[in-house]
Amino acid sequence: MLDNVKRILLVEDDDNDIELILSALKEYNLTNEVEVVKDGEEVFDYLSKQGKYLLRKGGHPICILLDIKLFAINGLEVLKRIKTDEALKYIPVVMLSSSREEKDIDLCYRMGANAYVVKPVNFHEFIDTIKNLGMFWALINEPFTG
Repeated sequence: MLDNVKRILLVEDDDNDIELILSALKEYNLTNEVEVVKDGEEVFDYLSKQGKYLLRKGGHPICILLDIKLFAINGLEVLKRIKTDEALKYIPVVMLSSSREEKDIDLCYRMGANAYVVKPVNFHEFIDTIKNLGMFWALINEPFTG
């Protein structure tokens, strides 16, 4: 169940990428609505309100920005578990990757990703991409309320 706060869950283990993404989202005043987790295990603690998220308020995020390369449980396994869970499968998942390989892109979409974004090497492209993602998922898109 979604609450009235349009929260984005960022799953990223690289501190530099986290900083860049939060900076990009700040332009649309979305940083207060972004929760950051750094590994695949923490995603499920967050989503199921376990561990340090036991007292977390609110429902599911309106979108998950998910890095493919994570420690413990990688992003593909996280995606698979989200999209096969009846309680989670409607949460939009945007995969973040440095890979432009068609096989990687195809695999993510076949596994249920809602979007696939290549992390541009160019700083300004990266910032613009993240701004557009944040604006779409948090300001424009109407989330599924099941």
